[in-house]
Formats: sequence, C-alpha cells, structure tokens
Amino acid sequence: MADDNVNVDMIIQNVSEDGTTDISFTVPKDDLVRARRAVAEAVAELGARDYTIDESVAKVSLVGAGMKTHPGVAAKMFSALADAGVNLDMISTSPIRISCVISASQVTDAVLSLHEAFVLSSDEITAEVSPAAGGGV
Repeated sequence: MADDNVNVDMIIQNVSEDGTTDISFTVPKDDLVRARRAVAEAVAELGARDYTIDESVAKVSLVGAGMKTHPGVAAKMFSALADAGVNLDMISTSPIRISCVISASQVTDAVLSLHEAFVLSSDEITAEVSPAAGGGV
C-alpha cells in the first residue's frame, strides 16, 4: 500500500482459523483504485485465498484528549450506537479517539445518537470529504 501511496487508516487483524488470518482495513475512497491494485498484487504474491472490497461502509469517530481521563466513553458510545440499531463492523481505539466502521446507510442515525448521548452541538460535527472504503485480505 505504501508503495502505491495508499493511506491505510484503520487496520484490524482477525482471529486465525485453520492456519489462515484475515486482515481488514480502511482506506479513503480517493485511494480505492490504487488500493484495489495493491491488494490484488499482494494476494497473488502471498498466495492468499481471496479479498473483498466493501464500498458501502463509513467511519464514525469520537475524538478528544479528555477521553484519557474519563472512563466509560467507549461504553457510552457503543451503547448509544446499539440503541440506535447501528451495527459495528470494525472498532479501533487510541487514547484520544474511538472509530467505528459502520454501514454508510446508518451514518445519520449514528451521528444523531452520538450527539444526543454526549450532548454535542451541531457545530461540533466534522464530516470527512472522502468516506472510508473497507477492504480485506
């Protein structure tokens, strides 16, 4: 991916089964053509079984330095999304960010539920210009 100038922004290694491991990751849609080519080459080179690309996903994130010192932020986020019926496909965390990959069709429900749960104003919404596209090997 790096050789093809593709920005991989979320990577998750899934549980190994039968001696094989799945890796899921997201890239900006602007990088998707290059990512598709790089994944196809990696699959051939590694002798991997297959890969899939899901262009119907999006990423919703909570970001803030205060998360390090406030326990329960992730639980509150996951609870709000569950109450809104939003399924989480992938989760990634850091001390200042929690990101979830969800169906693009559920972005509005997800954002509204998080704003309600965390009592956020509308001027605190930031939308990425290029939504994430999920891929996996």
